[in-house]
Amino acid sequence: MGSMIELTAADGHKFSAYKAEPAGKPRGGVVVVMEIFGVNSHIRAVADGYAADGYLAIAPAMFDRVQRNYECGYTPPEIEVSRGLMQKASLDDAIKDVTVAVKAAQAAGKVGIVGYCWGGTVAWKAAAEVAGLACSAPHYGGGIPSHATLQPKCPVMLHWGETDQSIPIDAAKKVQAAQPQAEHHFYPAGHGFNCDQRGSFDAASAKLARERTLAFLRKHVG
Repeated sequence: MGSMIELTAADGHKFSAYKAEPAGKPRGGVVVVMEIFGVNSHIRAVADGYAADGYLAIAPAMFDRVQRNYECGYTPPEIEVSRGLMQKASLDDAIKDVTVAVKAAQAAGKVGIVGYCWGGTVAWKAAAEVAGLACSAPHYGGGIPSHATLQPKCPVMLHWGETDQSIPIDAAKKVQAAQPQAEHHFYPAGHGFNCDQRGSFDAASAKLARERTLAFLRKHVG
């Protein structure tokens, strides 16, 4: 369903992105921000899913600035390598890359953003800093509590895992208290519960979070 394209950020950085197109006229666009594991088969499947729901989906390769074409699975060694790349990646650079991905998705109309894990943090920051977003739906973004005072410029729906070892529930609740205007949903699940390739996958929570996100996109994107 999808194919790889190349995008160029405002600072001249060229990077890859996975683009999945709907069968008919798009309802709008969705930028899908990856976990720390690259635009791997799971993220491509997420993008394909949103395309099947009628959206032009673009998943930028956010680690191309530190290692081009990186993608991996979820074994402990792969997780360690991915964490190292995440530490080298700049959130400010991530915003530059998301900005051009949003512009590319605007070919389909209004644009929302979804993000998972590290991508959830990027989606949260983007809600405050990227022009042209209709909505943002971060999923278990580990860095969000450290950026809880950002002021989003679009509607936001946040998804949290109640047993997330990476984001203590108290930290998530503090974000909820700091951002009462946003929608906050809590699930009986751990970190990465949306990914069916991870041991932490929780099918019921993933299904509910996706249904809520899709309704959110229908409301704000089309």
